Amino acid sequence: MSGLLIRPRIRPRVAVVLVYTAAMCMNGLDSTIVNPALYTIAGDFGRPLSAANTVETAFLVALAVGLPVAGWLGDRFGTKRVFLGALTAFTIASAVCGLAPDLNTLVVARAVQGLAGGLLTPVGMTLLFRAFPPHERMKLAKVLIVPTALMPALGPPLGGLLTEHLSWHWLFFVNVPIGTAAVLLGVFGLREHVEGPEGKFDVLGFWLATPALGLLTYALGFGPSQGWTRPAVAVSAALGSVLLVAAVLHQVRAKTPLLRLRLLADRVYGSASALAGVTAAGLMGVLFVFPLLYQASLGASALDAGLSVFPEAVGLMLASQVVDRLLPKLGPRLLTVPALLVAAAVFATLAIPGVAENAWSVRGLMFLIGLVLGTAVLTVQISGFESIGPADMGRAMGLFQIVRTLGGALGIAACAAVIGGGHVTEAAADPGPYRTAVWVTAALVAAGALIALRLPREAPQPPPFDDEEAPPPGEDLAAGEARAVKG
Repeated sequence: MSGLLIRPRIRPRVAVVLVYTAAMCMNGLDSTIVNPALYTIAGDFGRPLSAANTVETAFLVALAVGLPVAGWLGDRFGTKRVFLGALTAFTIASAVCGLAPDLNTLVVARAVQGLAGGLLTPVGMTLLFRAFPPHERMKLAKVLIVPTALMPALGPPLGGLLTEHLSWHWLFFVNVPIGTAAVLLGVFGLREHVEGPEGKFDVLGFWLATPALGLLTYALGFGPSQGWTRPAVAVSAALGSVLLVAAVLHQVRAKTPLLRLRLLADRVYGSASALAGVTAAGLMGVLFVFPLLYQASLGASALDAGLSVFPEAVGLMLASQVVDRLLPKLGPRLLTVPALLVAAAVFATLAIPGVAENAWSVRGLMFLIGLVLGTAVLTVQISGFESIGPADMGRAMGLFQIVRTLGGALGIAACAAVIGGGHVTEAAADPGPYRTAVWVTAALVAAGALIALRLPREAPQPPPFDDEEAPPPGEDLAAGEARAVKG
């Protein structure tokens, strides 16, 4: 009978790419797919819209809470085990969301989704980057762009379509077969890597950093729409800021910190992390404020305004096709700096009176934003980890995601503050404040060009092999490195 049990043979790097893409598509889609269904969910459960909004609040806050511990968990228990465990939890929580009999059950299950999603992104990218050495990561652009750009952009229209023609329950049911297949593929195809963290778990760092990120995410996410003076928002912002400062001071002094802030001292990684925060602030800010400007200038509907930014995702997809060709020739610095300057100019063009009134101009400029800013973002994401060794990859990836997440939230909050605090949900007759906010996003992206000057000139090159170090014929480079580590 044992001869009948055949273990599937799957190339590890193929499995990593497939499982990562499936998991991140689920995670990226779920960050935006529920928004169009909130009114329907509130009506089905007989609750006000403000109560239904907790569905998204729970997801976003839990997502931020999972980020600080992702690197430590991957090092301690193994990246394969933690990633597949998080993916399993995400899939089961999706099923529970779809079957939820009341709003409270849906909110709790959505929080579990967010917590698992907070682990999936950094641990999944750690798996991916450990499978591909630095000089081979340029080909990953096509993989990274799908979940990070296309899926969030498809979320709102797909959510509206499923809610209208099936039911909101299918927003979550679609994850179940995809997640199940990805888990099974990962069980047979992924390789385990246990780094083994140094020292004991940083308990104090955990209790400082985790609530800090959760509280700040809540405040930055809901301050613009609910008002910064609302007690829940104001207290969250103040307490989250205090805890964040305390967490940073502790992490710098601790012998075995939860977050290795010392990694930011590395010229390449530190610059890449700062760029990730600044570009996320600019991009999320403009995607937040421009639909409001579009409505203020044209009197367009919310759906038309949302569709106006969709060409940005198309531009990002095209960027993923050219980065792996241009990066080896131009290098990170020469590719990133001009791309950010052009992106800043495109952002500024959107703020010029008369531009937002032309629908085709808007579509063209949004496509350019995706193309040029996407080129810069992908280049930074691929080349920023060149100097990070396998032992630090998990913590570095978690820290990178934290900086990017907070950067995006800060960009939205900054634009909301310029527009006028808690009234951003209603398009005003005067588009002036919206144009000013777009100028702010352009300035953020332009500032990123200065940071990009610290990136290396040359793209990562393959390491030379001595005769004794060379992998056997037919064995790829990653497999040869894994064999050397195991040996």
